Amino acid sequence: MAKTTKTNPSVDGFIRKSKKWQEELKALRAIILVCPLTEEVKWRVPCYTLDGKNVVLINGFKEFCALSFVKGALLKDEKGILQKIGQAQAGRWIKLTSARQIAEMKSVLKAYILEAIEVEKSGAKVKMKETSDFPMAEELKSKLDEDASLKKAFEALTPGRQRGYLLYFSGAKQSKTRAERVAKCVPAILRGKGLDD
Repeated sequence: MAKTTKTNPSVDGFIRKSKKWQEELKALRAIILVCPLTEEVKWRVPCYTLDGKNVVLINGFKEFCALSFVKGALLKDEKGILQKIGQAQAGRWIKLTSARQIAEMKSVLKAYILEAIEVEKSGAKVKMKETSDFPMAEELKSKLDEDASLKKAFEALTPGRQRGYLLYFSGAKQSKTRAERVAKCVPAILRGKGLDD
């Protein structure tokens, strides 16, 4: 297999700035660099692409570092080590906590990366849920029914922004909390902004 011919100096900088996970990020990078991917930086983290398509990312967090697969939901995960990334529908990651763990899992991690490359080459796509597939909190539904301008503004949001709000509102267990979340977000919705904008 051809070695990646060009490393990206920005990734060197990213790893140098990592206070906690330098050795682990170097180890993950070394595994990825023997795979036929292009090293880039996207979203301020190392991202490895195939013909311009994102395949895998590495990052360090407070409690772990991670090897994140953009289409991880399509991987077989024979070792049962992939975890869902928050509310992401397609992404999956492998959480790692030491350079030793990465060294012990080197062949497994490489196999997952190579499988992710094959998934990308195949053109396979993750079947994403439609916005209408997500539950709408009753508190939001009531607010939309009573305020036509809010309803129009919510419907004008991108599907991703709508899903963000739907997940946020329905994530609260108590009606009072859901109602408070809806009320707090009304101004942003009216401005056409998403939850994280």
